[in-house]
Amino acid sequence: MTTPSFADANGVRFAYLEEGSGPLVLLLHGFPDTAHTWDAVRPALAEAGFRAVSPFLRGYHPTEIPRDGKYDSETLGRDALALIDALGEREAIVVGHDWGASAAYAAATLDSARVRFLITTAIPHPASIRRTPRLIWRARHFIRLQWPGAEAVVREDDFAYVDTLVRRWSPAWNPPPDETAAVKEVFRQPGCLAAAISYYRATGVSAPAIFVQPITVPSAAFSGDDDSVTSHEDFENARRCFQGPHEIVRMPGGHFMHREHPAHFIRELLRLLAPLRA
Repeated sequence: MTTPSFADANGVRFAYLEEGSGPLVLLLHGFPDTAHTWDAVRPALAEAGFRAVSPFLRGYHPTEIPRDGKYDSETLGRDALALIDALGEREAIVVGHDWGASAAYAAATLDSARVRFLITTAIPHPASIRRTPRLIWRARHFIRLQWPGAEAVVREDDFAYVDTLVRRWSPAWNPPPDETAAVKEVFRQPGCLAAAISYYRATGVSAPAIFVQPITVPSAAFSGDDDSVTSHEDFENARRCFQGPHEIVRMPGGHFMHREHPAHFIRELLRLLAPLRA
């Protein structure tokens, strides 16, 4: 297993996993997940001539729990940009899944010159998301994780809620027994589960003001056939939020499509990134 390295960025000491050399690809995870969600992707990128780095997001052990207590999307975007600096690069290809996608959208909006190419997975542009009754039901975890006592709910029965969410969001997937072991171990560390839940408590009723601006960098969004949270239609509706070249990549699988169908995901990812090797 790859040993974490550490870097200071945006006031937080980040742990990250790294493989390969070449143009930087920053791989951002979501919830309930860790940097290990990209364990199949990193070596494939390294072999293809890229420097693949997957950080543990703020609050996710062994990354530091942030002293400023901030978990909003703009702060996550600034984390990504600061990590590019901390890794000694001027720009990066930024790939994000779930909350990592929110961070990636924010980074591309804050400083388009630093994001060479934007790739998001499972989450359409936040400004396109309409709070319909259907969406509220499909994303009801937002409400549950904002309630008092959410930490106890997630901890119950050896973090069974983590497995519930994975099954709910990727209903056609039969994950291996140890699929969620890494994130459960992270959530056992002091303060880490509270930090992860704080991402949800930092959200409001409407999309953050930062997302009013359109994305101008070249981009692609991966959408899963079986995702129980978002649909292909949601990604089509989000096209209005992009002024630069934008591709929607339809994938088999659900919310965790990159874990369910890694070979397919990697093939499409490398296709998108092939012109950027040099």
